[in-house]
Amino acid sequence: MSEDLIRSLTVKQLRALAAVAETGAVSAAARRLGVTPPAVTMQVQLLEAATELPLLDRSGDKFRPTDAGREVVEAVGRIESAIRDCVAALEAMKGLEGGRVSVAIVSTAKYFAPMALGAFARAHPKVELSLAVGNRADVLNLLRGDKVDVAIMGRPPEDMETIRTVIGDHPHIVVAPIDHPLVGRRVQPHELTGQVFLMREAGSGTRALMERLFAERKVEAKSGMEIGSNETIKQAVIAGLGLAFISAHTVAAEIADGRLAQLDVEGLPIMRQWHVVRRAGKRLTPPAAAMSAFLSERGAEFLPSIVRVEAEP
Repeated sequence: MSEDLIRSLTVKQLRALAAVAETGAVSAAARRLGVTPPAVTMQVQLLEAATELPLLDRSGDKFRPTDAGREVVEAVGRIESAIRDCVAALEAMKGLEGGRVSVAIVSTAKYFAPMALGAFARAHPKVELSLAVGNRADVLNLLRGDKVDVAIMGRPPEDMETIRTVIGDHPHIVVAPIDHPLVGRRVQPHELTGQVFLMREAGSGTRALMERLFAERKVEAKSGMEIGSNETIKQAVIAGLGLAFISAHTVAAEIADGRLAQLDVEGLPIMRQWHVVRRAGKRLTPPAAAMSAFLSERGAEFLPSIVRVEAEP
């Protein structure tokens, strides 16, 4: 029975089930796979017939995997990883004359990472680059799922075995509108209590760092709007809607041209580091290995220049 089942399974069937389980809908799974909904339904039905077990349950308007379905979906993840490793091994035979590199970056890194990738692309014009941008949680999911070769982020994950290299310093500061009363003088952390702070979304590394810092310094700030974009946060601070704890690399230009002010808060900037990170068990193709080495060795060249702002004595 088991041998017959193994021989009857196909990658199409497995991918169809995984797509429905992940999206919750046949139509969404069909769009992801580039096929028609009836084709997805047929593949799932063939898989259920082969396993002689129900693999999906309908809950409301969504499909969810049964216990048996979850076992199959987890196996699909391992199979896809093995296929990617096989492709990586084949591409390794091509060397740096071709191939593809996929890179994920946290959204804060978009102020320098594209320039670094551009320099790599000019040095290796035949290598195809793929770039994904998201918050910390998004990037960690891509790393865990082996969806990217390397990632650029601040704090590497603690629950995943990785290989990481420091690119350079990553300072975090508090910024304010240029006419804010705290601008131009030394600010003690307790003076931030009661100030309105514009927040990044849950899952953002910057927000997590801010919350830890404020808890340590016993700062009880008022939560303003939750905003999922550094660009929007900058414009909101400029407009006088609140203060922001933010990566100095994201606001270097606005501070330099006088549109934003950096507060001289005692104990700031908080200095973290940028890292290039890859999952320890992932096999890198020569192009991906070259990208990892390039970012490790030259990534710091592309970090924005930061001028330390201090209030007048």
